[in-house]
Amino acid sequence: MVVLARIWLEGELSNIARPSSGHLYFTLKDSKAQIRGAMFRSRNQLLRFRPGEGMQVLVRAKVSLYEPRGDYQLIAEAMQEAGDGVLQRAFDALKLKLEQEGLFDSGGKLPIPALPTRIGVITSPGGAAIHDVLSVLQRRFPAIPVLIYPVPVQGKDAGKEIAAMIETASRRRDCDVLILTRGGGSLEDLWAFNEEIVARALHDCSLPVVSAVGHEVDFTIADFVADQRAATPSAAAELVSPEQSEWLAQLNALQVRGARHIQQRLTDVRQRCNWLQQRLQFRHPGQYLRQQAQRLDELEQRSRLTMRSFFNNLQSTLNAATAALKQTAPGHRISRSELQLQTLTQRLRTTMTGVLQTRQRQLAVAGKSLHTISPLATLDRGYAIVTRSADGHVVHRASGVTPGEQVTARLAQGRLLCTVDECLDATLEKTSGPSPSRTPAGT
Repeated sequence: MVVLARIWLEGELSNIARPSSGHLYFTLKDSKAQIRGAMFRSRNQLLRFRPGEGMQVLVRAKVSLYEPRGDYQLIAEAMQEAGDGVLQRAFDALKLKLEQEGLFDSGGKLPIPALPTRIGVITSPGGAAIHDVLSVLQRRFPAIPVLIYPVPVQGKDAGKEIAAMIETASRRRDCDVLILTRGGGSLEDLWAFNEEIVARALHDCSLPVVSAVGHEVDFTIADFVADQRAATPSAAAELVSPEQSEWLAQLNALQVRGARHIQQRLTDVRQRCNWLQQRLQFRHPGQYLRQQAQRLDELEQRSRLTMRSFFNNLQSTLNAATAALKQTAPGHRISRSELQLQTLTQRLRTTMTGVLQTRQRQLAVAGKSLHTISPLATLDRGYAIVTRSADGHVVHRASGVTPGEQVTARLAQGRLLCTVDECLDATLEKTSGPSPSRTPAGT
């Protein structure tokens, strides 16, 4: 047996055979051709559905040559339902997901208004569903206006446009209730109403929505999410519109009740007028007016006295406030503050002058004391400071210099540059005293 590459094929199953070995033999065909196939038991047991005659399937298989017969055949490795079968699985998966998220919960459903002021219909303007809806609304309650939101009801982008129109209607709130509808069709035709984007738009819609998609046996995801489902477009129209005859009967009953109420009210008013007329005869209005005029004069006199007393009290209060204001006027306070400022300024100047004089005297005394202990004061008494001319070091003893070396003697006024002729030891001077023939060191 020769095996070729793997391929995907879609077609209709026929001639299905299931022998005791567990293998599956079939013929896969379409309108133009057919080919035999086999699916061995190890692969057959993995199928999630039972293949049947006439079923449309999608097969992944290897093409092989069965040499005894010289026929090509398919060795199937995987098989899945095509067409409606795939869509049904997608439908079931999305339904389970949205149900787990709570989009189908009845607690969030909005009630349908009993008497809407305007009804919105989201559907194709050229379909049969809109004609059914308008016909029923015209028959039941023609006074309710209808607003049509046109959308495509099938096709590639139909779901997105339906969801966008639901969001638009929810945002604009031009009507009280929405009907989402279209005529019947296959599962593929109705698929736009099974898309997740439409389901979420319905769940977020702020208006109550009645879903009427397809026929009575058709169910879509939109039917589960909508606030209410109707079996057909006509049933949806009946659901959202009241019966005109019932409202007319209620209106007639209200008119009768209103007429009776008005008649009773008129009777009551007439009786009250008669009673007031009788009272008026016992009490003439002129007498009442004279009494009220006298009462008015008394009140006028009392009002004048009260106003005069009130104004006098106000004048007294104003005078007292004026006097107090003059006492606490800012001008007086400023004058007192300026006087205090001048006094404090003079005291500050006097104090600073005294402090400066004291500090000057202390400085003079300290200067004199410093001058007394200063080496420069010693120079005034005839002493000198001797330093070596070579390095500027002070000479403390005679042994610190050598004969012929130059030294500098600083006097109280000026300096002397000297040359050492002889260096005498301090002990020798104490014993022998200075020689009369010697001259002072230096030149």
